[in-house]
Amino acid sequence: MSQPTISKVETFKYCVGWVDWVFVKVTDSDGRHGWGEASLHGPITPVLAAIDAYAKHLVGQEAFGAERHWHRLYNAWRWRGGPVYMTALGALDIALWDLEACRLGVPLYRLLGGPHTKALVGYASHWLRDVKTPEAAHAEARKIVERGFKGFKWSPFDFELLRTDLHGSMALARDLMAAAREGAGPQAEIYIECAELLSPRTAPMMVDAILPYRPAWIEEPFAFENAAAIARLQSEISIPVAVGERLLSRYEFRELLENGGCRVVQPDVMHCGGITELRRIASLAETYEVMVAPHNPGGPICMAASMHLAASIPNFLVLEQIEPDRPLRERASTPPPVFADGCFHLTDAPGLGLEPNFSALDAYATGEIPRHERSGSLFH
Repeated sequence: MSQPTISKVETFKYCVGWVDWVFVKVTDSDGRHGWGEASLHGPITPVLAAIDAYAKHLVGQEAFGAERHWHRLYNAWRWRGGPVYMTALGALDIALWDLEACRLGVPLYRLLGGPHTKALVGYASHWLRDVKTPEAAHAEARKIVERGFKGFKWSPFDFELLRTDLHGSMALARDLMAAAREGAGPQAEIYIECAELLSPRTAPMMVDAILPYRPAWIEEPFAFENAAAIARLQSEISIPVAVGERLLSRYEFRELLENGGCRVVQPDVMHCGGITELRRIASLAETYEVMVAPHNPGGPICMAASMHLAASIPNFLVLEQIEPDRPLRERASTPPPVFADGCFHLTDAPGLGLEPNFSALDAYATGEIPRHERSGSLFH
């Protein structure tokens, strides 16, 4: 009996305001399909071109064997890696895993060896992003807990104030963090997004300022490429450093882990080469007793893939949810993910367990994401 082959690869692009959501559909000769996602915070045209180039190496091939296809595509050209190729490869890899699980009639986490749990603790991200005063920090922290989350991530730093008045910035961060802790209560986790705003000089000082309010981690304190400097910081402070959303392979995580550079890694399933590579990163992290908190900034396919992957690894910690985007993400997903009691709950539906609802995205079919600029340096 002949095996189904890959017959078609399609892409669908939507601009949701701060990022392009790109969905990839891989269809086999039996009419089954799988979904992947290649949303990227930056110019998306090169990613679409890479997907098209990879598709030429997929169409006509047997549809099963996601890991085999991953190796074929990763080594398809002499130049490999980087955010463009790895994002394109990640989307196709997710779609191939979804296709295989749907063909077998099992949820994807079953193919990945799980679940270790079907209730995935989540945290709200980007919720307090416009907060500038202690009063607002208190109110918004209380509100996010009332929405059912057991934790949230935010940045209590003002970039311009950091550049001009370091001690004033530390005082403001301390006051904002104190108000947020009071509003959230003693049990909620507060994850600190640094967005590379600090430096090896200022990061320990800032940690000392907010330490009394029990931050759960500090994320990307400065340039993620500098594994040695991040490792030195982790050795100097008592709270975990979290990093990895822009590291693209196990090779890039290896230096960080070998140096004891962090206690939490944050690989992004869309950008680190998909499910196949993220499983390897998680396994590598496990050997160093490091937890995994997947970066999860995309649309519904990214969300579902992150959930299945998280359920299948023993060192999963917590899953990000960009809370301001949740209404659109849920409308664009049939069915939407189930969130209750502070957790995202997996179902027993085959594959990823959802289909994108493109009619919910009609208003986002055109547009351009805003350019992200940051001038100046904190190294003074």
